Formats: sequence, structure tokens, C-alpha cells
Amino acid sequence: MSQLVSPGFLFRWKIPVTEQPRLPHRTGQVLNLPVDCRIPSLAELDGKKDFADIRLAWNQSGFGISVEVRGRSTKPAQPSGLLMVPDGLTIWIDTRNTQGVHRATRFCHQFYLRPLGAGRKSAEPSVEQITINRAREEATAVDLSDIQLQSEIRSDGYLLEAWFPAAVFIGFDPANSPLLGFHYELRDTEFGEQSLVVGREFPASTDPSLWQTLQLIPA
Repeated sequence: MSQLVSPGFLFRWKIPVTEQPRLPHRTGQVLNLPVDCRIPSLAELDGKKDFADIRLAWNQSGFGISVEVRGRSTKPAQPSGLLMVPDGLTIWIDTRNTQGVHRATRFCHQFYLRPLGAGRKSAEPSVEQITINRAREEATAVDLSDIQLQSEIRSDGYLLEAWFPAAVFIGFDPANSPLLGFHYELRDTEFGEQSLVVGREFPASTDPSLWQTLQLIPA
């Protein structure tokens, strides 16, 4: 019998994110996060399997995220002309974890990350700040050049890493506000979509009450 509501939707999830004091790295990979930074897969509650490995980390100077996709039959294609390749990760972060409201505040941020799309011949990773629809207040526009990006394109997928300095997120204060609202949606031209708990059947892109909680754990 089909389920009317995803089992994951029936719970409030609090996901621990451990502090990594030495990030970002000055040489080599920007993050190179260990396996214990991987966030749990909640897709199994719906009888599904995640196709991507998502890892998170933080310290007083900022917040990092990595996504790794493997098992594709081809590597991601580069954008050509006006063609926009949809492979990419959208993240939402609320530095006040205000899950009781249905419209975003100025503490809510949305960014779209792609493994390709910037630089010469669109061969470098890219990031965009996106206004959240129906927001009660808009987050301040940030200097995207402050965000450190790195991607590795492979024959069967890619690795994308991003480091967001603390100043990018209004209200980022791990000592006094160690809980963050969080949601992500990953699009892949071969595998489809992966999200934290709920997918596009719910208005998670505009409603912070549908986001989950990250708990920033000091080292």
C-alpha cells in the first residue's frame, strides 16, 4: 500500500555536525572531510537509497559542505552557450533555527552550488546566492568571491567542496546559537534528485518549518 506521507516527515531530526578546527586547508583539498562528517541517509525510511555522499563541518570561522557523486555512466557535462546543466546542490541554512515560522527571515540563506559553470569554458565550480521566495525578510547579498569552491570531475561523477566564511551567514554564532536550520536538494541528470528528508512534493524551498536541525558540536 502506498504511503500518503513520507515516514521521515513524521519526525524532527537533529543532526550532529562536528567542529573541524583546521578548515579550510590552504593546500590540497579545501575540506577533505573525514567519514565521520557524513550526514546520515534518511532515504531508507522511504525504501530508497541515496546516490550522493554529503558531509558537513564547521568551526568559528565558517561552515563547510562537500558532495560526492559516484557511479554515473558519464561525467557531468559542461554548460554550452545558454544551456544550463542542472547538476548541482541547493542548500538552505537558518542561523536561528526558527522552525516555527513558515516564511524565511533575514537569518535564512539559500545557495546553489554546481561542479561546473564558472571560469574559462565553464570548467570551474560555481555558486549563486538565491532569494528565497515568499521571504518575510531577505538575507543580505554577500560577496560570492569569499566562498571557497573546489571540484574534481571524474569519469563516473564528481566531488564538490565549498567553504562559507562566517560572515556569509547573518547571525552565524556557534557559541550562542549552536543550532542551525538546514535543508538540501541535489539534482543529478542521471540519478534524479536527493534531499534531506522531504522532496519537492513539499514547499521546503520556501518554508523553514520543513527544514531539519544541525547541532554544532565543539571539538
